[in-house]
Amino acid sequence: GYLRDILIAMFLGTGLLADTFFVAFRIPNTFRRLFSEGTFNAAFVPIYASEMGKGKNQANKFANNIFNLLFISLLSIILAVQLFMPAFVSLIAPGFVGDIDKMGIAITLTRITFPFLLFICLASFFAAILNTHNKFAAASGAPIILNIILVLILLFSNFIGDDLVYYLSYGVSLAGLLQLLFLYIFVKKHYSLKINFKIKINNEVKNFFKKLLPSVFSSGVTQINILVGTIIASFQTSAVSYLYYADRIYQINLAIAGIAIGVVVLPQLSKHVRSKKKDKILLIQNKALELSLFLSLPASIALILGSEEIISALFGYGSFNETSVLNSSSALYYFALGLPAFALIKVFSSFFFANHNTKIPFYISFISVILNILISVYYFNEYGFIIIPIATTISSWFNGLLLFIFLKNKNLFSFNQIFLINFLKILLASILMGFFFEF
Repeated sequence: GYLRDILIAMFLGTGLLADTFFVAFRIPNTFRRLFSEGTFNAAFVPIYASEMGKGKNQANKFANNIFNLLFISLLSIILAVQLFMPAFVSLIAPGFVGDIDKMGIAITLTRITFPFLLFICLASFFAAILNTHNKFAAASGAPIILNIILVLILLFSNFIGDDLVYYLSYGVSLAGLLQLLFLYIFVKKHYSLKINFKIKINNEVKNFFKKLLPSVFSSGVTQINILVGTIIASFQTSAVSYLYYADRIYQINLAIAGIAIGVVVLPQLSKHVRSKKKDKILLIQNKALELSLFLSLPASIALILGSEEIISALFGYGSFNETSVLNSSSALYYFALGLPAFALIKVFSSFFFANHNTKIPFYISFISVILNILISVYYFNEYGFIIIPIATTISSWFNGLLLFIFLKNKNLFSFNQIFLINFLKILLASILMGFFFEF
């Protein structure tokens, strides 16, 4: 992933073509993150695990109903968006509307990348089944396919010239299809796919879709905030690109400190909640929180102290000039202040989801997104694109704090003594690391 991004920085930089490609890639990639980073799991895993308890055939029927409904829904969305693509791009990048060239390229690129949405959401469905069976490697490895394809295209960029963004866009959709086929090879051992449009809408299917929208919104609130930021940033030249590169750095840490922990914890917590093993639940929750802070706190301090040096070292080559380094590092600095909050949202949300509660995280996330929009829009003219990472960080800490308060009030979480001791150790170690890192 890093090799992919350094090559994009070298050959595209932060100009017009970079902005249009990042907008075209942002929508399908946001849905990839929303579906694959634990959000789909939150609605699917607890119900599928319960159906497995009734027998393999029952679980298979439920899974096939969900797959067929997803396939029909996603295909309908893609066809509708393809028909009304100019209006759709105007919504996701309103700042491009006045620039005919920029708008035209963005519309074409988004048309090319949009099928990725269908492939990646169905691939996430297969990943959720594998995760329920405690198989995580294939689903975690699948995104490497996208990186390999984009890297290969970028390596031939000298021969492609200005058509590079078009080849990259085709590469995105091709990678989505290959990821779907790759995961199907592994999921066949646990699930028998049967495409059938005579779908039975039973209580379990209704329950799944009732949980899906709240879990998409609550577990994916960080990604929704970033999407909102991209829409607002489109009004400032190159701002979309600055945010993209900053986003790439802290997402590495978020993937480890929040997403990976949330994905692995959810099936285990769901199982112990079902069997009412309170000691096991408490142990897993505290270990998940401890590990999340152990990974996110020192990363946050390092990114705050070394944001400019990190961006310069990773991307400061070729078309990625000094202005690009300064602006992207400023965005990274403010995103880094919110990194522990981004990770905690993922972990705290999984505690709610394991208890079949998606409403509370949904309401909190909805308020958080509104707060983010209000801050970003109100101060954008005064501060420019930099207000976007600031607003994302403020709204995320607000979100994480409210999730914690509601977990405590609902008696769904409590600290154990080991956690408190280890937290003090993590805090001390992180402060010492920051001190030596700075001097």
